[in-house]
Amino acid sequence: MKPSERVPRTLEYLAELWDKVGFPKGVLNVVYGEKDLVTEICTNDKIRAISFVGSNIAGEYIYKTGCAHGKRVQSNMGAKNHGIIMPDADKNDAINQIVAASFGGNGQRCMALSYDLFVGESYSWLDEVVERTKKLKSGYGFEDNVDFGPIISKESLERIHHIIEISKKEGAKILLDGRSFKHSKYPNGNYIGPTILADVQPGMTAYEEEIFGPVMTIGRCGNLQEAIDIVNKSK
Repeated sequence: MKPSERVPRTLEYLAELWDKVGFPKGVLNVVYGEKDLVTEICTNDKIRAISFVGSNIAGEYIYKTGCAHGKRVQSNMGAKNHGIIMPDADKNDAINQIVAASFGGNGQRCMALSYDLFVGESYSWLDEVVERTKKLKSGYGFEDNVDFGPIISKESLERIHHIIEISKKEGAKILLDGRSFKHSKYPNGNYIGPTILADVQPGMTAYEEEIFGPVMTIGRCGNLQEAIDIVNKSK
């Protein structure tokens, strides 16, 4: 297993647990590196199959290179997870789930809920979604009562800011803007507060791009079939 060079510690913890429960040495091996190591994995004769989760650029390279060297490759690239919110759902439970799924892990996970489609009258819940989101606390992850930490890099933070700004120009409404958030103890940290963009439509940058940050994007439609059609048309 090769973790991202930016977040190796999580996989180290898993490997330690794997060792503690008694699996034989050598069943799980953790390796560290960047593109040179990826190429080695894709071309090494001893490796017969590869499973990857990550960005499109890396995934396409891994799929092409691995297959060219006779390997079976499973490559899960990019993500735009949709949530459909129906008006007959339990409102309080639905809002709790939406907020947790959108902002858990600071939105920096492949299963983050990227796009919420509110069907019919459920769109009237937006004020409550915003109020619930305002209660989330961004900060240093090991401090008490912190819901999520900083963005993984300065480059990622700048990209998130850019997507928010360009989406505003494209017609999205900023219901909650976390770009001005500064941590009192860590003013140079890559922090951004929870952000909500409404009236986001397919074709807009915030819809087409995987934001990978604490930005909830919201759309609306008239009925369930319309929502399903939007989901199915997403690349």
